[in-house]
Amino acid sequence: MSECQVKEQLTAAMKDAMRNRDKVRLGTIRLALAELKRIEVDEKSIDDTRALAALDKMAKQRRDAINQFESAGRTDLADQEKLELTILQGFLPSQLSTEEINQLVSKAIRESEARSMHDMGKVMGIIKPKVQGRADMSQVSQTIRQLLN
Repeated sequence: MSECQVKEQLTAAMKDAMRNRDKVRLGTIRLALAELKRIEVDEKSIDDTRALAALDKMAKQRRDAINQFESAGRTDLADQEKLELTILQGFLPSQLSTEEINQLVSKAIRESEARSMHDMGKVMGIIKPKVQGRADMSQVSQTIRQLLN
């Protein structure tokens, strides 16, 4: 079974948060580790790609919650989610710029020989492994739609 560097980083960060008595950081990291452990139990092992996908999903959940709390006028809860999102993003690779996403999508469209929206699945299949954890997938799919129309 290969070692998961993301899991190791989270474990080290958890120990630091415990030493520093940083309750918010500790709680967020423990949630992430619990999710990775659940995946590991379900799938028998976990690698960095799968761990990053899980962290990316958790970050997306935080972004969605922030939007919902802000639209409901609950800035206190939105601020808590923003803090957790910042902590999670610290374990994800640096985010791709809009220009980098456009270049990757254009290349994937050429590789898949996509001609219309019916070919969007082919393009997503090529691009998803390349941008996992490095870009918001809704932004990626929006870019694909724009370039295929």
